[in-house]
Amino acid sequence: MSEPRTTSDLALFGRLLARGCTRAALATSLNGAPYASLVLFAVDVDASPLLLLSDLAQHSRNIAFDPRVSLLLDATQGHPDPLTGARLTLLGRALPTDDPRCLARFLAHHPSSAGYAGFPDFRLYRVAIERGHLVAGFGRIEWIDGPDFLFAPDASTLAVAEFEILRHMNEDHIDAIGHYARGLLGRSGAGWRMTGIDPEGIDLRCDGETARLDFLAPVVSPVLTPRAARAALVQLADVARE
Repeated sequence: MSEPRTTSDLALFGRLLARGCTRAALATSLNGAPYASLVLFAVDVDASPLLLLSDLAQHSRNIAFDPRVSLLLDATQGHPDPLTGARLTLLGRALPTDDPRCLARFLAHHPSSAGYAGFPDFRLYRVAIERGHLVAGFGRIEWIDGPDFLFAPDASTLAVAEFEILRHMNEDHIDAIGHYARGLLGRSGAGWRMTGIDPEGIDLRCDGETARLDFLAPVVSPVLTPRAARAALVQLADVARE
């Protein structure tokens, strides 16, 4: 990702960072004191965070009294000095949701959660983002307003079609997915599958390894429909084969 320079660049940088994360440090309030815990993390098509939490967990009990939360997303892996790497802190309110599409999206990214997602003491939360604090690198630190962070164009058509697109790709174009992982991301191994598609890219998984591939520029933009998604995926496949 190129160095962000404008407010729009910063928001995009932070949003793509979030889309590539699978876990986060969740901070909640315990009797007015900060309480941090590790949680599995996914985002919706607009980049709103999704969390699947047990009612029995301390962080869930904290949220029941005070829904204000903070999430630290760490993209510093591989940096000799982690403090020179990118990270993002999101602030907002964790609100329960019974949207089956959001739950299915979370489970696609975290298939191991399917074994307990249906338990009565587990609940899906969608975090309404109010602000984000982005450290894009050494000396590049900015606040991002919530509306700027979220992907604003209406992507509901793509969201509804997402799981049919995933089914089609994973059943009929598994070779293309392998090209994405190996040719464009330099990953090894066989058995890569698509676990998500959003207006800005796709998510891949092979056993326990995950990968994020953003759409190339120029691309059919914005990717808001199945037709636009197909064009973007074909473009990725063509470049990967080259």
